[in-house]
Amino acid sequence: MKFLSIHCIVISLVFILLKVTEIQGYNVTPQSVTCTNRKSKCFLKKVRCPAQCPSVKPTNSKAKACFLDCNSPKCEAVCRNRKPNCNGLGAACFDPRFIGGDGIVFYFHGKSNEHFALISDSNLQINSRFIGHRPAGRTRDYTWIQALGIMFDSHTFTLEATRTTKWDEGVDHLQFTYDGKPLIIPEGHLSEWNSTQKDLKVERTSSKNSVTVTLPDVAEISVNVIPVTEQDNKVHNYQIPSDDCFAHLEVQFRFFGLSPEVEGVLGKTYRPDFENPAKPGVAMPIVGGEDKYRTSSLLSSECATCVFSPAGVDEARKNTLVMDYGILDCNRGSSGRHGIVCRK
Repeated sequence: MKFLSIHCIVISLVFILLKVTEIQGYNVTPQSVTCTNRKSKCFLKKVRCPAQCPSVKPTNSKAKACFLDCNSPKCEAVCRNRKPNCNGLGAACFDPRFIGGDGIVFYFHGKSNEHFALISDSNLQINSRFIGHRPAGRTRDYTWIQALGIMFDSHTFTLEATRTTKWDEGVDHLQFTYDGKPLIIPEGHLSEWNSTQKDLKVERTSSKNSVTVTLPDVAEISVNVIPVTEQDNKVHNYQIPSDDCFAHLEVQFRFFGLSPEVEGVLGKTYRPDFENPAKPGVAMPIVGGEDKYRTSSLLSSECATCVFSPAGVDEARKNTLVMDYGILDCNRGSSGRHGIVCRK
């Protein structure tokens, strides 16, 4: 009888563990992932996901997902959050703080109600709209990224955080357009939309306010909408007015094929010959250049340094050396590929 009791307890514990695993959005059997990039050592090689994150798309938005870095010399799957890592490579968060392709942290304040090119390459242009305000006595605006405008081939896509007086987590604050027309993506974790040509996918990574935008073989963009909180307002003395919580975007970019001629506030930091003007050791290294990257609208490819040229995409791909950058976590003090290191 004693043996049967212990046996029953063990079975019960296993059942509870399986239920917890299910609730957390994990599959009991780890999935396998692979790379479709022919240049990768992992090309078409099936790699098993770790037990800690056995699913590529966990049903729980808070669970970590399985991810295979096609540039990894070990060719191993790792766990990562599906929402932006504001301390990782390619991040654009806060007011706004960037982490460039060289791993260096810098700030670009721009100007409220203006647009700036973050990425400008032969086949890709990503602009941002800044919002903000200037309290009395200050010489510049406090700014945040409110919207992204993406141009690729002959298509356009926009994503923006809608204005709201008070933040409500139960309300979705994201709006989308595709080729100039409103795009509705049903609320719900893992809800997704694909373009007819399958060259753009938008997937919700939580029921509201978080998405991943994927342009296959070009870029992956993780986006999250947040407000300026009362705590942030108090700590930074933003002096936020009572009729606007300045809902804005946290963004993290991952690029798969940037050319050495890439431009833009963030794009230039991925150039192999780039020398970051941000002074090392400075608590808040500010980088200027508003006139170089200012565009007339969210979907304009005209700026002083912009190089977007969709008509020359195919030729550029044939004749240009391309670079592939993964996500580097600067919290861990890790080194990246191509000689990239994290410095602050």
